[in-house]
Amino acid sequence: MSIREEALSWALYTDLYQLTMAQGYLDAGSGDELATFQMYFRDYPFKGGYAIACGMEQLAEILADYAFSEEDVAYLATLPAPGGGALFSEGFLDYLRAFKLDVRVDAVPEGTVVFPNEPIVRVQGPIMQCQMLETMLLNCVSFQTLIATKAARVCQAADGRPVTEFGLRRAQGTGALWASRAAVVGGCASTSNVLAGKMFGLPVSGTHSHSWVMSFPDELSAFRAYARVAPENCSLLVDTYDVKQGIANAITVGLEMKARGEKLRAIRIDSGDLAWLSKMARQMLDEAGLQDVGIMLTNDLDETLIQSILEEGAPVDIWGVGTKLATAFDQPTLGGVYKLTAIKEPGESAWKDRLKISETSAKLTTPGVLDVRRYFHEDGSIAGDMVFDVFDEPTAGAGEVIVDPMDALRQKHLDGLRFTTLLRPLFAEGEAKIFGGERSALTAQTRAKEQLATLDETQLRMLNPHTYPVGLERKLHERRQRLIAELRQVDRDA
Repeated sequence: MSIREEALSWALYTDLYQLTMAQGYLDAGSGDELATFQMYFRDYPFKGGYAIACGMEQLAEILADYAFSEEDVAYLATLPAPGGGALFSEGFLDYLRAFKLDVRVDAVPEGTVVFPNEPIVRVQGPIMQCQMLETMLLNCVSFQTLIATKAARVCQAADGRPVTEFGLRRAQGTGALWASRAAVVGGCASTSNVLAGKMFGLPVSGTHSHSWVMSFPDELSAFRAYARVAPENCSLLVDTYDVKQGIANAITVGLEMKARGEKLRAIRIDSGDLAWLSKMARQMLDEAGLQDVGIMLTNDLDETLIQSILEEGAPVDIWGVGTKLATAFDQPTLGGVYKLTAIKEPGESAWKDRLKISETSAKLTTPGVLDVRRYFHEDGSIAGDMVFDVFDEPTAGAGEVIVDPMDALRQKHLDGLRFTTLLRPLFAEGEAKIFGGERSALTAQTRAKEQLATLDETQLRMLNPHTYPVGLERKLHERRQRLIAELRQVDRDA
């Protein structure tokens, strides 16, 4: 059976237990109970000091078309229950046939700098519908946030030199499409992924591989042929046989192009001691009068290696980063979570807190309908993030204190500082609420660059960065502590 991505049913892009729970809510008569879920992550990716939010564009697209087709329902009807009979009842299948998504989703805009233990997506609506969205939402946002963050780190290490992403051939399946977009959101200047370029309006770039050189009788012939067919996009890969001779051949072609009024844009080195070879290449090019020809380095690069190469004084103009960017090579998952934080029964006006305690303090959740206030110093740098309940907002200038959710002794005063609220409408009333430039990867890239500039240099360090202060609003912290005590008391009395 052939599967085309445009024909995929995103409603079935979920774990089975989301649907078995949905059936349970329906059978228990609680399916229309309103719920609030919060999506966040627990720890910094790549042992860094920040993350770049991404994946909201794909999430909005999926939500706008979320429905169960007759084929979907027919498939679910074939699933057997382990104990015998059908897994799903006819009543639940009928519900899916008539399904209409009725949730509100708020999220931070793509490109926003975010931190652990603060909501980056909030979902509200009938509890069974909110539950059904969990897997898909986490898949979209967690993966793309991870890639965007990796790209930001790579681009930070590149120190202003453009980075092109070309990890498609080694990425995990068609997820590479969204990985390419996330890489641009994180700061990459372009991608080699042509389909992603078409789908998302991304700049694309690329020239030739070793096989082009190997298909000709000799390297010089290959370079001359490429210069003839691509005079406006000519970068030559010089390490197929011998780098020094490859550079010499590229110089020959570069001078021939210059005589024709054309320009050799760059040479690319893809193996060997990249720092040493780039220095040799720069000297050879300059001595030949080709000072305007750039040097591009590739070959399993990441932020650590790029930083090391530049520290050696390598004269690099362009970086090409593939495998370790598109696959988030050193950390395969963000570890995003999606937790129930409040419910409201039909006919009631107030939300009721819900809290998960577990046996591990790191998994303790925060109750309420949550949002985030970001505070700024006078110079525009960010001072701290406050997680608060939207129905119990802190009063500006009246004791604005954040309490570390993992350590109540760590507190910070934010009184009198300018702030903004982070969550924005993403989906409501059956349609996406982000339009125009807000949905552009390049707009999100600009936002990411602007927001990274608000971080202190200690928070941008690759190793052992300073921890940015994120905490609960003081009243929310106290409320959580009371709820913990109440729930633990119930356990003791049971």
